[in-house]
Amino acid sequence: MANLWRRRELLRNLISSDVQIKYKGSALGLLWSMLAPAFTLGIYYLVFSVFLKNGYPNYVIFLFSGLIVWNLFQNAVNVSTSIIVDRAGLVKKVSFPREILPLASVGAAVVFWLIQMVVLVLFLVIFHHAPDWGMLLLLPVTFAALYLFTAAVAIVMSALTVYLRDIKHLMEVLLQLWFWLSPVVYSYSNSIAPALHRHGLAAIYFINPMSLIVLTFQRTFYNATTVTSTLSGQPLHMLPTWSVGTFVALNVGLLIVAAVVFLLALVVFGRLEGNFESEL
Repeated sequence: MANLWRRRELLRNLISSDVQIKYKGSALGLLWSMLAPAFTLGIYYLVFSVFLKNGYPNYVIFLFSGLIVWNLFQNAVNVSTSIIVDRAGLVKKVSFPREILPLASVGAAVVFWLIQMVVLVLFLVIFHHAPDWGMLLLLPVTFAALYLFTAAVAIVMSALTVYLRDIKHLMEVLLQLWFWLSPVVYSYSNSIAPALHRHGLAAIYFINPMSLIVLTFQRTFYNATTVTSTLSGQPLHMLPTWSVGTFVALNVGLLIVAAVVFLLALVVFGRLEGNFESEL
């Protein structure tokens, strides 16, 4: 950790480089970081709200508040998984903490996430939809947990891929499964919570840290636990009716776990990086 802190200027430069390279030569540049998730949002909105008619009011806000969380995680992990292999020339020739490479990829994903947050705020203004201000104060804790967990996965996957290149393709498949195991496009309380509780599987569902993180962002920006269906006029239970205190306790606990996992990831990386040069 101390070594990473001493090389923080290098980390900042790599983040800046990653952001610039991603859309280099593109006419729209950073605007693609808004347009790409907007297109994805439009597809999911058409499928679930128009064609399947879920009846969720203000579904765009519900969906986007979870989707931007997932985008940060997925984009960071996808890029980081092969980052050391992709930068093999740099790794072989220059002496620096190798874990900075996946951390820079995560940092670049955070930059794009911040841009998408601006889009979410615009949606709130357009739909005259106020967030839960009390929950908003919790978001720094939730984001810290998201960052540490994402960084941990990125660090470990980047090291493993040096030894087994198929991991990059495996992660692409696993991330698709992981997406549907997280309550991004569907309502947790209305869709799967009853079945999970009936079979005693709720605790297992929340082993996935993305579940709590997504629910916290949705609870903050969607700002409703029960709404009226736009189709039937009946009440829909969208999100857990936990108190703000419960969300705080769960997120603080998750942050502690994420910090431990992050430190363990650094240890694993340190054990694996010894043979990087011979494997690249």
